[in-house]
Parts: sequence; structure tokens; C-alpha cells
Amino acid sequence: MHAGAPAYRTNLPADKMRETAELIQAKSHEALSDLRQVLGVLRDGDPTGVGERPQPNFGDLSALVLEAKGAGMLIQYDDRVSGAERMPDQVGRTAYRIVQEGLTNVRKHATGVTALVQVSGSPTEGVNIRIRNPARSPHAINAVLTPGAGLGLVGLGERAKLAGGRLARRRDGGIFELTGWLPWKA
Repeated sequence: MHAGAPAYRTNLPADKMRETAELIQAKSHEALSDLRQVLGVLRDGDPTGVGERPQPNFGDLSALVLEAKGAGMLIQYDDRVSGAERMPDQVGRTAYRIVQEGLTNVRKHATGVTALVQVSGSPTEGVNIRIRNPARSPHAINAVLTPGAGLGLVGLGERAKLAGGRLARRRDGGIFELTGWLPWKA
């Protein structure tokens, strides 16, 4: 998400460029740790999927949004989850990944627009996630077409389904919307 910032934000001061590079490094390390965890489960058959360090969860969403804003994204974040401190880890990790992928897609495909990120829910309602942003035409000037585009959402859709939830995406006129729902269960 952040690696493309320097290509579009040529006016970033040197300290912001350094912060962006450090953020890219940290996120790359995080992605590698996630990959190691998945490979460890596949190799060892470890059903717990315990990794080297705690994986990001719902409590880390605010930090994710702040990091993205620090890299130049425009985001309105609305967290209306009741009892988030009691959210099961698997649900929190999946919610975090949905928001992370949604912001990555906004960054890649709609640079410079404001993304609205809304999360709501409770133990009885489950977790609702909604990310909306003005859509850019795939033929727009400076459009970025990246290999594997869309595969992140496919994987997240499968992850949400395995958790008993759902993930949907749609384009309504000039608005792109990603919505998800996850049951609040362990």
C-alpha cells in the first residue's frame, strides 16, 4: 500500500519519505511473518497457527489507519464496535485483514481519494465492515494495474467464509464499496 506513495506524492519531504520507507520495511516483515505462520501450519500441521509474535487484530486497526494517513492517504475512520476488548482473536484478525486489504486497494486503484472506513457491531450482532471510496476508471490517467489485482479480495472472501461470515464488493456508479460481516464467535 505504501510502496507506491513516492510515485504519486513527489512533493513529500525527506522525513516523510524515510517514514514511508520504514513503514514499508515493517509491513514487509509483518507479511513475511504471516507467510511463515501459514507455511508452519501446512508443514507441521499445527492447528493453532501460533506464530513468532502476536498477529495484528481488531485492537490494531487504529494504528493501521494512522500509518496509512501518515503515508498520505485520506481516511475517515468510524469505529462503533461495542465490547471490542472481548472480540475473539480470529474474528479480530480477519476484520483487521479486511480493512488492510481494503485500504491497500484504495491506495493502488484510487490514489488521492478519501476512503470511508466504518466498523460496527457487538457480540450479538457480529462485526460489520464497510469501506467506501470514489472509484477511478481503470483507464484513468496514471492508473496503476498491478499483477494479481483482485486476488487479495478473493482470499479474504474465502477467509471470511471459513469464519462463517461474508465479504462482498460492488461498484455503484462512481463509488466502490467493500463490505464484510463476521460472526462474533470463537
